[in-house]
Amino acid sequence: MTPPPPATGPSRSAQPKADPGQKLALVTGVTGYIGGRLVPELLTAGYRVRAMARNPRRLEDRDWYDEVEIVEADAGERYQVQAALEGVDVAFYLIHALGTGKKFEARDRHTARTFGAAARRAGVGRIVYLGGLYPDGEELSPHLGSRREVGEILLASGVPTTVLRAAVILGSGSASFEMLRYLTDRLPVMVTPRWLATRIQPIAVRDVLHYLVGSASMPTEVNRGFDIGGPDVLTYRDMMQRYAHLAGLKPRRIVTLPLLTPSLSSHWVGLVTPVPNSIARPLVDSLIHEVICKEHDIAEYVPDPAPGLIGFDQAVELALKRVQELDVTTSWASAAMPGAPSDPLPSDPDWAGGSLFVDERESVVAASPERLWTVIEGIGGGNGWYSWRLGWWARGLLDRLFGGPGLRRGRRNPRDLSVGDPLDWWRVEELVEPRLLRLRAEMRLPGLAWLELIVDEDDEGRTVFRQRALFHPRGLPGQLYWWAIKPFHGIVFGGMQRNVAQAAEQPSPGQPSAGQPSAEPAPGGRKSP
Repeated sequence: MTPPPPATGPSRSAQPKADPGQKLALVTGVTGYIGGRLVPELLTAGYRVRAMARNPRRLEDRDWYDEVEIVEADAGERYQVQAALEGVDVAFYLIHALGTGKKFEARDRHTARTFGAAARRAGVGRIVYLGGLYPDGEELSPHLGSRREVGEILLASGVPTTVLRAAVILGSGSASFEMLRYLTDRLPVMVTPRWLATRIQPIAVRDVLHYLVGSASMPTEVNRGFDIGGPDVLTYRDMMQRYAHLAGLKPRRIVTLPLLTPSLSSHWVGLVTPVPNSIARPLVDSLIHEVICKEHDIAEYVPDPAPGLIGFDQAVELALKRVQELDVTTSWASAAMPGAPSDPLPSDPDWAGGSLFVDERESVVAASPERLWTVIEGIGGGNGWYSWRLGWWARGLLDRLFGGPGLRRGRRNPRDLSVGDPLDWWRVEELVEPRLLRLRAEMRLPGLAWLELIVDEDDEGRTVFRQRALFHPRGLPGQLYWWAIKPFHGIVFGGMQRNVAQAAEQPSPGQPSAGQPSAEPAPGGRKSP
């Protein structure tokens, strides 16, 4: 049997200069919420960093991109992981199959075993894993049970391992914080499930990063798990009321309804917040357990940060400040939607083994290419899609009901985009400023879909706006889907073509809000934790 190709190694020719005296740290899950924030912390602490990603192109706009080594690898592929771990002193395992479907436990198990075995063969000095805090002696939710199992697999791998167990992580852009924020912001009166009375020990993301970095230098004989939490123990109800006070909102009226099951709760969370059901369900399942630290042994090896651990109120204030300033380094939406396609746009329909349907339109715009690009780069989120508002809203709601992101995920920043950014139910796949924006759909579809917005010039020097919607159907359902929606293309894509052009032709330098407005800032951003 021919093994799969190894990790491709660095994705660019220029590499940071290696200092033999610096330890090499591998970070997995680097496109996700914690991984993306851990890299600069490790660089500051004096480590050389190797970032492992399935799609390295999504890292190109990170501030630290030129300071690290990039390797392309899938954590579930033995030979790719083995190559990525060669020469590594400490490996950070930040991979979770959160909300990837019914087989997520098996996927978590396989990936952890693959990684642990590869780390042992590569001679890695330590594995550091961030898992979930859980109570002893209780039947755990599938999500928490899988987190515990992954920790046990890594501890038994033969490589000295540190397992950090955290409950709710508070930070701008974290799924837990966004769930808390949107529920409290949007619902002055709410009927809630009984898990709002469960006690939780949240921890600020800055303190999590402190413990992660410090765990890398633990003595070789340490091979165990540690509970980590902030100084406050609160119920979820307490957290909502304290958030409301800190955000300048009136106290929330909360009525607990014991019959509201976790399944119903997750649908409720999915409809009210940007967090889709596929992620909300495991988070809600975990909240039915009381998660409080049983020990603080971590301080024997990693002293608490000075002047002390960040409390709930300060963590919320810091997170809100980052959100309001559009200064959020990473968000829960940084990682691709669970189960979402990641296939690049095929250059040839034969690559897909069949049809590639295309809806192509173009028009001459009485504006400069730069002005047209400004409108295109600002599309989505609060600015809308310059198209049939009711149709987009209905399609977004349908996507949410089937577990997709819908339109509530918004965009990282209202003014600029980067490769890998979430954009409502799309993700930025290609960005060539000021000419091309290619989006890949992450909505629930019987196939793969892309949308290209292109700024061009004709032979007479006029600005031309080209627009292409592409769809590769998956079997008969995909074929039927394309032909069923084709009659609406004139309204949806034709309307977008006209309205984007008209917006670019407006003399005002301010960008109009031509679609569904949204008062909330998008749950993402660019800088420090």
